[in-house]
Amino acid sequence: MPESSVVRKASRQQSKRWPGIAGWRFAFYSVAVVCVVVLGVRALLADVFYIPSGSMEPLLAEEDRVLVSRTDYVFGEIRRGDVVVFDGRGSFAPLGEGGVRQVASDLAHFFGVGTSDTTYVKRVIGVGGDTVACCDTTGRVSVNGNAIEEPYVFPGDAASESNFEVMVPEGKLWLMGDHRSESFDSRSLLGAPGGGLVSEERVIGRATYVMWPFERSTSIARPADGSSSAESTPNVQQRNYR
Repeated sequence: MPESSVVRKASRQQSKRWPGIAGWRFAFYSVAVVCVVVLGVRALLADVFYIPSGSMEPLLAEEDRVLVSRTDYVFGEIRRGDVVVFDGRGSFAPLGEGGVRQVASDLAHFFGVGTSDTTYVKRVIGVGGDTVACCDTTGRVSVNGNAIEEPYVFPGDAASESNFEVMVPEGKLWLMGDHRSESFDSRSLLGAPGGGLVSEERVIGRATYVMWPFERSTSIARPADGSSSAESTPNVQQRNYR
């Protein structure tokens, strides 16, 4: 019998023995392709982050899931009033953090059941070149000498319980949580190396949408003109949240 005939016969016999192998291979490769596509989207376009605390209430509540755009700042600038997710290593978290705990927290973030220990979400109050201070005679935060309206601050909270004045270098950001009395933010690190300022390069993206729970689903507004000063037209709208 010709060798080619023997090979074909052996192949047919093997297919009869393991008829499900081709199906399992197809399923495996299909899942692999889907995983690669999902990873690509999450790494380059958008990701979902878990909110672990109430530091951004009332906008973001503990255990919310928010959609974060990774593309907003590819061609555009970070604006005052933006809600950003950032890598806090070197500012909010020590650079040396890592190891098994970091791997576990990164996996928790990937599967949507937790967040990375070094990832934070805050609101941009000052950008490079700004002077941010608190508090003026009316108890408000000022940027470049102009008091800003902050309708997003947690009801009953003061603009800040501590006084400060900071000049923000180019390429850096001054960030604060909306729940001022509960937020660990730039104010908390004034005496630390770096003074609580976060490099723009550490920004992962802009929080654009509350995805979960469904009853709180809503888009997250941003200033249209990149300004939050009282003399300019503030465009950060306060929303009603359950």
